[in-house]
Amino acid sequence: MLFEQVSKDIVAAMKAKDKVRLEALRNIKKVFIEAKTAPGANDSLDDAAALKILQKLAKQGHDSASLYKSQNREDLAEAELAQVAVIESYLPKPLSVEEIEAIVKEIISETGASSIKEMGKVMGAANKKLAGQADGKTISDIVKKLLA
Repeated sequence: MLFEQVSKDIVAAMKAKDKVRLEALRNIKKVFIEAKTAPGANDSLDDAAALKILQKLAKQGHDSASLYKSQNREDLAEAELAQVAVIESYLPKPLSVEEIEAIVKEIISETGASSIKEMGKVMGAANKKLAGQADGKTISDIVKKLLA
């Protein structure tokens, strides 16, 4: 499980005196613990939920880095991107648009969806199947294109 892996990696980062990695891992663990203790979580965090959290943290990091760059704060942008690199090391390799499209086509044929009205059904299945491998906007754009 990702939660246990992050905990082990925190110890390794401490021993290696890798401050950037340690800070990023501690932030990940904090968010994981918050998710585990949230109402309705039953004190558990499965890997699918953990991957969604990691994707969100990586996206936030990229957004922050862009903001820092626009304000000519390269030092802060570099620090943010170093954290994002640690976060992304736990995410599966992102799929190409062609690979996502093939999976979405498969889901559309499985669900029998034939119009844009059934987008929700396809999106639900696609988000589960592609968790951590594609962002929601890309999936949504592909589903819209294929159902239109």
